[in-house]
Order: sequence, then C-alpha cells, then structure tokens
Amino acid sequence: MKNFDQQPNRVLEKCRKWDREKIQEEFGCSPDNPIPMWIADMDFRAPQAVVDSFAEAVEVGVFGYTYEYAEFDRAVQNWFEKRRGLTLHKEWITLCYGTVSTLHYLVQAFCAPGDGVLMNTPIYSPFQRCVEAHGAKVICSPLRVRNNRYEMDFEEMENLIRTHRPKIYFLCSPHNPSGRIWSEDEMERIVSLCESFGVLLVSDEVHGDHVNSGKHLSIVSWMDEKRPIILLSSPNKAFNLGGLKTSYAVIRNGEVRETFQRQLKRNSITSPNAFGIRGIVAAYEHGQAWLDEMVSYVDRNYRYVMEFLAVELPELVPMEMEASYLLWINLAKVGLSSTEFVLQLAKDQGVLLEDGHHFVQDGDAYVRMNLGTQFANVQEACKRMKVFCEGLA
Repeated sequence: MKNFDQQPNRVLEKCRKWDREKIQEEFGCSPDNPIPMWIADMDFRAPQAVVDSFAEAVEVGVFGYTYEYAEFDRAVQNWFEKRRGLTLHKEWITLCYGTVSTLHYLVQAFCAPGDGVLMNTPIYSPFQRCVEAHGAKVICSPLRVRNNRYEMDFEEMENLIRTHRPKIYFLCSPHNPSGRIWSEDEMERIVSLCESFGVLLVSDEVHGDHVNSGKHLSIVSWMDEKRPIILLSSPNKAFNLGGLKTSYAVIRNGEVRETFQRQLKRNSITSPNAFGIRGIVAAYEHGQAWLDEMVSYVDRNYRYVMEFLAVELPELVPMEMEASYLLWINLAKVGLSSTEFVLQLAKDQGVLLEDGHHFVQDGDAYVRMNLGTQFANVQEACKRMKVFCEGLA
C-alpha cells in the first residue's frame, strides 16, 4: 500500500492551492493553519513510476524539444483497452497542451463570433470563459435536481438547440462539480440530440478514471466515422499531474480531426512539453495499482464526511459523489449564500472550500469540497466546519 497519509511539502512545491498569497487573493484572509480544499488538486505524491521517469530525464540534464513519440500513443491506447475495453486507433489521438487551453482552440476552430455553445449548468467555469473569450455566446441549460441528484432537461435542451442552433455542446462527463456519472440512456439521448441537429459534441472526461460507484461510459463508445464527436482527456486529475499542462484529444471523424489539428498548428501547438508526455506514458503504463489504491483511500474520506454531515451537520446536504474526489454540498438550510459561507468559514476556521458561485450559474446554494487530501485533514476540516456552523445558530 502507498502511504497516502503522508503529506508532501506543498508549500515548498509552490502549489497555488497552499500558497498564502494565493489564498489571501481568493479568500481575503491568510489563516495560520489552513486546510485547503478548494482547487481540484490532490495532496498525494505521484506514482513512483512517474517520479522515476522525471528523475531519468533530470539525470540526462538536457531539456530540448521533443515530439509525439510512439510510446505516448501506445500508452493511451493501452489505457483505454485496460480500463474501458475500448480500442483506439493511433490516428484518432492528438496530443494537446492541457484540456482548458484545448477548449479555447476548439471554439476558435469551430465557432465564429456570435455562434452559440450549449452547456449544462452548474459547470466548470473554463467552459464559459473559452466561449466568451472568442466572442461566442454561452447557452445554459440548467440541470434539474431530483432526489438530490442532477438530471438533464432534454426537452429544454432540444428547444435551446432549435432556437439558438449552437455549433458546440460541451459535456462534462463525469460532471464537475457534482461527480455525477451520466447513464447509458442519457448518453444515448445526448448523442442523438447532437447528431440530429449537427452539433459538435465535445466530452471532457478528465475525471473519468476516478470512479467511486457505477460505471463511467466514455463517449468513445459512440464515435464513428461520421459523427462529429471529440473526447478530451488526460491523466491530470487521476494522477494529479495538472501542472504539466499536457492532455490529448480523441477524434474518429476525419474532417473534424483535420479542422482541429489545423487550429492547433495555427496556435503553434506542435512539440509537447518534455515532462508532460513522459508523465502520461509513465502514469498510464505503470500507475494503475496506484490509482486503484488512491480511489480507495479517497473513498474512505468520502464515507467519513458523508456520515459526519448526516449526524453532526444535517443542514449541509451533499450529493452522492459517483466520480472524482470533489463533494458538492447544498447550503440551502444554512441561511448563507455560497460566497458568504466560503469567506466566513475561511476567516473563522481556515477551511478553504470552492464557492459554488464559480460554476457559471445555478451553483449559488452549493460549495465544493476537495477530498483528495490526507484523512487527518478531512477529519480536522469536519470538526472546524461543525464549530463554524454551531456559531451561526
């Protein structure tokens, strides 16, 4: 077993999540003993194979230009075969410079100013920013809450598509911030709806390797030569490699793939980050056991928090975290907005959560709690949250 209880020195790492100045900028305070549970960044040491691969490069001591070498394609192909039973052809895979920047390139490639992009809210805010940065329009279809679980309103989505004729539909699968895994029936309806109206379907699956319950279905299963579908993924969330700014796209449709790759060339996205491509290969080829143990460790954190909230803080109502390490918690019974709750909790107790207001829209009554940290941090955060909430009474 890996020692996930051991906390690395993340201040020495110069990690934004733990940096005092960044915390001050975000929360307006600098607690003496903070417990950062905001940015989607885990506090676990990377798999040893990744560390060893980086050490090998450091030993050589030359960090020149590299290229998309064959080991990368094989690693991605092998990963999808091992974890999902899916076959990818080499030509479908394109190495990119991180999922967020790739969202921008996609809007540049497939939208003109004024075109619409559809998404379900609340949702990861870079989806909104990449659309607005290039003069396109965000079209929001709010998710509906039924039995404390998000559902898509397909009737509204179809009406919005008929009315606005969006060029792209952004799917967050699994959903960020809630961790919801979309069912096979929901995926079928999404694909059918986009296909019927000629909408490019872009599925962000960066949290798809961290599954707590159920089964995540990759959009790759619905790809064929004609459907305009793009998968965006990376090992960045599963193995906490986000700082490498490396990712990839999977596109089976040749015309869509060529349009996308032309846009990358326009933006001079050519040779990859030398450590980023190494990280993908090492994580995918040798990190499977580490990932399974990490998911199990985070599941312990999750079960502890769920029981604690149910017994000690019933006014905080979490959704089931089907995937990821990010718990989405409803504050409606507390009597504070998400912004008020987050800022006061940070100032009074040093527990740093993500404000639901940050997720485009429809998240104002929620906060997101990052459970990808040591169990001791989770326990202490829960205790402090109880003290804070009792002080509100």
